[in-house]
Amino acid sequence: MNEVSENKFVLGEFYELITPNKISLFDRIAAERTRFVTIALENIYQEHNASAVLRTCDCFGIQDLHVIEKDNQYQIQRDIALGSGRWVDIHNFNQELNPTKDCIHQLKQRGYQIVATTPHTDAYDVHNLPIDKPLAFFFGTERKGLSVEMMEAADLHVRIPMYGFTESFNISVSVAILLQTIRQRLEMSNHLWKLSENEQIALKIQWCEKILNGGEALSKEFRARYQKD
Repeated sequence: MNEVSENKFVLGEFYELITPNKISLFDRIAAERTRFVTIALENIYQEHNASAVLRTCDCFGIQDLHVIEKDNQYQIQRDIALGSGRWVDIHNFNQELNPTKDCIHQLKQRGYQIVATTPHTDAYDVHNLPIDKPLAFFFGTERKGLSVEMMEAADLHVRIPMYGFTESFNISVSVAILLQTIRQRLEMSNHLWKLSENEQIALKIQWCEKILNGGEALSKEFRARYQKD
């Protein structure tokens, strides 16, 4: 059976259950979502910063956030994240002996160029970084930055221009500045960087499952009904 047709059927069934306002919201936001750009955090230990980054990803339409947990477990502060964890997919890397290597490997397998953000490079800044291929931006802690391993494994290095005495921005500010610039550049480009229609449908089903009690069970029920018919 055709997966696209099945997903359209399932979404249609869900849309019978949620409000017109929520339908309009899902349609508008899914159309602005992207997986062409993604963010990865390496060993961030300050919960408020990590939560602020999650919120920033949602605001800029970034669907995936990758979290490398070496020594610090990623915790969401609800009053800072403001529910963004419900809409952004968080991928935790903490099971392997080398979570940084695991994250890099998985992202490369999916076709991403690995981009290390650092103030100590003259290679590229956010204004001239090539954006013709999917990009995974890695951010480290404010004090130590990214690990040596991460820096050596990166395909590209990029900096955010700064003009004062302080060497670095707060990490959530850095992510916001970078995403603002990169998204604006993508908007002005001819690259196919937003989710396809089929990807949007799948994402909206996922969101419906999250907001409805028993959403996953309903999804299975709708799929069984479609396959029976």
